[in-house]
Amino acid sequence: MENSINRGGHRSLSTFINGQIKNCLSTVCVALALFACQAKDSPNAEPMPEHGSVASGSTPDIEGLIANLEDSKNKEVIVVAHRGDWRNAPENSLQAIQNCIDMGVDMVEIDVRETKDGELVLMHDSSIDRTTKGTGLVKDWTLDSLKSLGLKDGLGVVTPHKIPTLEEALVLCKGKILVNLDKSYDIFDKCFEIAEKTGTLNQIVIKGAKSKKEVEEEFGQYLDRVYFMPIVILNDPKLNEIVDSYLVGGAPVAFEFTIPQDTIAFINRFGELRDKGASVWVNSLWAHHNGGHDDEKAALDPTVYDWFVDNNIDIIQTDRPRVLLDYLRARGLHN
Repeated sequence: MENSINRGGHRSLSTFINGQIKNCLSTVCVALALFACQAKDSPNAEPMPEHGSVASGSTPDIEGLIANLEDSKNKEVIVVAHRGDWRNAPENSLQAIQNCIDMGVDMVEIDVRETKDGELVLMHDSSIDRTTKGTGLVKDWTLDSLKSLGLKDGLGVVTPHKIPTLEEALVLCKGKILVNLDKSYDIFDKCFEIAEKTGTLNQIVIKGAKSKKEVEEEFGQYLDRVYFMPIVILNDPKLNEIVDSYLVGGAPVAFEFTIPQDTIAFINRFGELRDKGASVWVNSLWAHHNGGHDDEKAALDPTVYDWFVDNNIDIIQTDRPRVLLDYLRARGLHN
């Protein structure tokens, strides 16, 4: 492979059931069906969460997800879940990741921090105050001490879920879902070792608001082993210069763009970038990322996501993966 920003890809039931097993399964299925009906009618039955982890679509194998990531010209829109399915499990927890896998999300974004004893764990903030019952900086806690803490859910309630290590997270993700390692740029040498150990290098995406020259100097040894995406803000006065420099010698797998206003003329270049081999990633998280076409508006009216599709955006990072998946599937833009 070439050691360049333009990374190459990775390409890689029969079952039989005899008559007796069929009969047994039929009996079990009938019993389960009767039980399900009783449970549904029971006044004590708990409703499924609105954005739960129940699968609603076939989950592609990892080769299919990788092929889709590398194909900027198809109509499939890639869904990235921000910090996992944090509305139904603590952010950056193993359960938040598993929920995304069950839903059929294409990529999960997780945040990596280093502990006092040099271990890598999932944590967005530099401190543990917001997401655990503890206080202080991640870098001042050992892994064993962090593992004694319960993660808080989105309402600040302590749960039985624990802080995962990066290795635990990648073992869970292996062969099932793409992974964006956020906050990993400065410690990627350690992240790389763990990804290599777990056999998940072909699933890893990292990003950075860096020039092409900086990336090649600081990160060059990894560029033929993982995917790198430059992050660019559309009101940057050097916008065109930055983007065009990355297109020299082959396009990156994608650009992530922050769009303060949806009237910025550069949006019209998105189709051109996709034709040149680079997908276009835009966050639907908060209004300042997408000119006001954000998840909270889409939760009230999913056609808000039309703006992304109409503007040649084919990777969307969201805080509402269920809403976005349902919208895309209804339009034939996701499996």
